[in-house]
Amino acid sequence: MSRTRCLAALATFALAFLATTALAAESPLSTLKSDSPELKSAGALTFGPQGILFVGDSQAGTIFALDTGDRTPAKSKDLPKVENIDQKIASQLGIEASQLLVNDMAVNPISHNTYLSVSRGKGPEAKAALIRVDPDGKVSEFALKGVKYASAKLPNAATRQRQDVITDLAHVKGQVIVAGLSNEEFASNLRSIPFPFSDVNKGASAEIFHGSHGKVETNSPVRTFVPYDINGETHLLAAYTCTPLVKFPVAELKPGAKVKGTTIAELGNRNKPLDMIVYKKDGKEYLLLANSSRGVMKIPTEGIDKAEGITKRIPDKAGVKYETIGSLKGVQHLDKFDDTHGILLVRSEGGALSLQTIELP
Repeated sequence: MSRTRCLAALATFALAFLATTALAAESPLSTLKSDSPELKSAGALTFGPQGILFVGDSQAGTIFALDTGDRTPAKSKDLPKVENIDQKIASQLGIEASQLLVNDMAVNPISHNTYLSVSRGKGPEAKAALIRVDPDGKVSEFALKGVKYASAKLPNAATRQRQDVITDLAHVKGQVIVAGLSNEEFASNLRSIPFPFSDVNKGASAEIFHGSHGKVETNSPVRTFVPYDINGETHLLAAYTCTPLVKFPVAELKPGAKVKGTTIAELGNRNKPLDMIVYKKDGKEYLLLANSSRGVMKIPTEGIDKAEGITKRIPDKAGVKYETIGSLKGVQHLDKFDDTHGILLVRSEGGALSLQTIELP
C-alpha cells in the first residue's frame, strides 16, 4: 500500500473511532453508572430509549432510570396471555396472591416484553419489585442486583399523600414528564426533567376547571396522561379523578410556572381514570382510557385541537364524545403492545388477575 493510501486509511479509521466514541458518550446508557438500585416503592412505569425503564418511586420521591439490557428486537408473533398472573407473580416473590398489588404496567417497544411494578404487601412498608412477562407468557422477577441506573430526586415532593408524589410518567423528546403532587401551595404538579438527568426542577403548578365540581382545582393530581401532538406542538392529554379530560402544552411546563389546562371533556363523576394510550386505526387516532367505574372508553382525537374549554358547572358529562367498549370489563391497567394490539391486566368477577392481549378496538 502506498504511503498516501496508508495515511488515508488511518485518517478514515481515526474519524470512525472518534465518531463511535462520540456516539457512545452521547448514549443515554453511558450515563447509567451506579448498580443495584434500592427502590422504596415501585409505581408509574414508562420506557425511554435503548430499553431504559423509568420507574416512579413515590415513597423516595425519586425517578429511577434502569438499564434493563432488554434490547433484542421482537421476532416472535406471540401475543401474551397469562391466566391467574397474580398467583404466578406471588409464587415468584414467595407471598400469597392476596398480598400482591400491581401498580403499573409498561411494554418495552423494542422486545415486546411487558414489565409490571408490584408491591409485596400493602401500605407504605410494602416492598417493591419489578416483574417481566415475555411474549410467550413466561413470568419472572426482574432482579435489580447489578443493574445500572441513574436517579433524579424531586426537590419538592409532597409529604402528605405520599403515594401520589408520582402518579404517571412519560418519556417525550428527551424529557421525562412527571405528574403528581408537590409540597407547593398549588399541589398538583407537572414537571419536565431533561434526560440524561442533571438538575431536577420544581415543576409547574397545574390548574384546571373541574366542570362536575363547578370550580377551579389546584390540588388534585393528574392520574394518567399521554403525550399528543396538536398542530405540531406537543401536549399532554391528561385525565383526573371524577373525570375531567384536559390538555396542557408541554412548552408551558416551566419551573415555578402556573400552567392552566383546557378542560375538553367531563367523562363522568365518581370515577378514577387508571391508564390511557393513544393509537391509530383505519387512518384515525383514538385514546383508549381505562377507568375504575366507567369501563374502557374509546375517544376520537379528531377535533381536540378546536375543542372549547369547559368553564361552567355541568351536571355529569360534556365535551368530546366517547364510546364505551362493552366487551372490556375489569381492566386494571393497559398499554400499547404494538401498532394493532393492546395488552390488558384484567380482574375477573372472582377476583383473579389475568394478562390479555387484544386487537385495538
